[in-house]
Amino acid sequence: MTAPGAPSIHASAVRVGDRAVLIRGPSGSGKSRLAFGLIVAGRAGQIPPVELIGDDRVFLEQRDGRLRVRPVPGLAGMIEVRGLGLRRVPAAPEAVVGLVVDLAAEDAARLPEAAALRMMLEGVELPRVPVGPGYDPLPLVVAALTTGDAIAPGTQLDDCRKDFGNHMSHTIVTE
Repeated sequence: MTAPGAPSIHASAVRVGDRAVLIRGPSGSGKSRLAFGLIVAGRAGQIPPVELIGDDRVFLEQRDGRLRVRPVPGLAGMIEVRGLGLRRVPAAPEAVVGLVVDLAAEDAARLPEAAALRMMLEGVELPRVPVGPGYDPLPLVVAALTTGDAIAPGTQLDDCRKDFGNHMSHTIVTE
């Protein structure tokens, strides 16, 4: 349980399967929109079932080497849907954070360095998805939840020819 009087943080969180996705970013960056998009993707079967933990304000607590997130009591089960206002949705009481998404991240890159995809938060190392300003975060987060690394981020293949439009592999490009 979070200590009485402990401050909440400005973030949203959803539980995807048995782990939480913690969504951070400045006001207006799309935290609620991403949380609701993940809920819809879960309902569509694109990712495991998703439940809201908290929208806009959540509590974090490091316990037993894991970072847990839970809602602020007055906001539990409510999410802002722009154009509709506050809406009620099924909510989870807490979950262990398994992924941090940083919206409007200054260090977002097309091929990020490995260090940008990990972070320390409250003494716990976590995977991270930095999303640049103006980019739709939903496909990136779904990819992070449903795929594994092919090669280390930022690694250039020895046979990569920079004169092609596609830099992934020369076998993809036809001359």
